[in-house]
Amino acid sequence: AITEHFTLNFTITNLMFTTDLQTPNSRKFRSTEKIMKHYIDPLLQKSSIGPYFTGCKVTGFRSGRRRDDTKVDAVCSYRDNASLARFDRAKLYQELSTMTNNVTKLGHYSLDRSSLHVDG
Repeated sequence: AITEHFTLNFTITNLMFTTDLQTPNSRKFRSTEKIMKHYIDPLLQKSSIGPYFTGCKVTGFRSGRRRDDTKVDAVCSYRDNASLARFDRAKLYQELSTMTNNVTKLGHYSLDRSSLHVDG
């Protein structure tokens, strides 16, 4: 099986961006990254790629449009083999949209409804 990757991007509207979120080795980055994995990985395991999903890595946090917005960038992986239908980013987007209450909730975080992007 070959490992394939896709990007996942979204904006949290109730996590104030601070400069230490830009520093991958900072305590704030590491703790926020761990929380994101805690929420993202189970969603993807419940999705159509679930049996093939191997995990996500947060690649960065960026400042959003408003003071309390933080953009999240992640690269996710799955095993691709002959039995797996072609990666369908539209289907995965729809599943994630449904699982996040129409792109409004991720755990105790609020999401910008127009911010979810799946690129494969």
